[in-house]
Amino acid sequence: MDLYRLTATEASELFRTRELSPVELLESVIARTEATEPTINAVTEQWLDEARASAVVSEARFAAGDAVRALEGIPLMLKDEQPIAGRLLEDGCLLERGNIADVTHPIVERIQDAGAVIHARTKTPEYCCAPVTHSKLWGITRNPWNPDYTPGGSSGGSGAVLAAGSTVLATGSDIGGSIRIPASFCGVVGFKPPFGRVPGMAPFNSDTFCADGPMGRSVADVALLQNVISGPWVGDAASLRDIAAVSGAVGSLRGIRVALCIQLGAYDVDPVVEANTRAVAAALTFAGAIVDEVTLPWTFGQVEETAWPHFGAVMGPFIESIVEGDPARAAQLMPYTRAFAAKAAAGGHYVEGLVAESAFYRPFAEIMLDYDVMICPTVANTGMAADEPATDSTEVFSKLMTLPFNVIGRVPVLSVPSGIAPNGVPTGVQIVGRTYDDTTVFRVGAALEQELALWTDPAWWPTLEG
Repeated sequence: MDLYRLTATEASELFRTRELSPVELLESVIARTEATEPTINAVTEQWLDEARASAVVSEARFAAGDAVRALEGIPLMLKDEQPIAGRLLEDGCLLERGNIADVTHPIVERIQDAGAVIHARTKTPEYCCAPVTHSKLWGITRNPWNPDYTPGGSSGGSGAVLAAGSTVLATGSDIGGSIRIPASFCGVVGFKPPFGRVPGMAPFNSDTFCADGPMGRSVADVALLQNVISGPWVGDAASLRDIAAVSGAVGSLRGIRVALCIQLGAYDVDPVVEANTRAVAAALTFAGAIVDEVTLPWTFGQVEETAWPHFGAVMGPFIESIVEGDPARAAQLMPYTRAFAAKAAAGGHYVEGLVAESAFYRPFAEIMLDYDVMICPTVANTGMAADEPATDSTEVFSKLMTLPFNVIGRVPVLSVPSGIAPNGVPTGVQIVGRTYDDTTVFRVGAALEQELALWTDPAWWPTLEG
């Protein structure tokens, strides 16, 4: 197997036995980036000199038998949205071209302290407000499985580089599915932590829809990164003090009760997506879980009516503050950004939205009195074109089965692959837990990963050539 296809946990073990060095692994992913980036266009900038120096430090630690840190020597790319003091932070927008951050995100500090080799940044749609990844500033990012299709968004660059083999770990963020959508379309694993589990920066650290989180090529890798970035932070009053360590270790699912919900009420699910989701349910049954099919009374109209007052109070004013009422500035925004801001402005009353969020949660909570996790598709369709305009929010959101779990943002959600559609684009499922029960979500994900044996097979990954 090519070195760039190693998982973080595999690479760490090889580092410890001195069968592989962090320098060798870094050079492999750098070469892979060079080969594939002309096609997928997922990287904003690389920091190769600094990364090589960091890899040498990690190599010396292993060679000397020194204590090694959790992510020692592991190549990792950061989503552009997460600032690093003294580095570019452009948010995919022409209006932000050349902007330099003056603060560092707490999860970046933790990743640095854990010994990861940060070697590049990944692209996003403009201000992260689209489920596709393209912008006037950075162009179109494409899916390594089929370049005609999008890797998703907004963490589309992160999903694409993981699938391509251009890095080993990556970060994402999620306010409407932005980790899980790319995880599904790119055939990787992504975790949306529950609100407060991972610290954030103002103003979005107080946004219950929003979370920064980990992405990787295995459940164990995502657990490894999640354990590094979670926990309280002095700059975020919403960050939780209790530490919920998660694991990718495979254990028995005997006694675990799984609610299978194909449509989440009224989503129009593609037959291929449904078949792959049912295959996941069958695998969980074989692994010892008790799986029952359930229904929810949610309607898609209810999802929109509940979510848009929230977006109108948070994301809409944020975008308006960027434009500053200047038509010339507004003209530089992507059409999907302008459409999002307009829809948010008409989103409705915030307090009524809060009432609606509580009502929305109740039927899910009642089902989960009897179940440990819920399984459902991540996205209802089998892909979107790489240059999808994404301006009709109702049409776009009607395919994204992720948004309901931002509305009830205190639930943990792990997205894992479920199969591949005839167009070559992967499909995914969400493993949704009870509020703040991260450990059970990872327990089910690890068992499913072993039972399905899809993305753990080296033959699973795309053979994209530059």
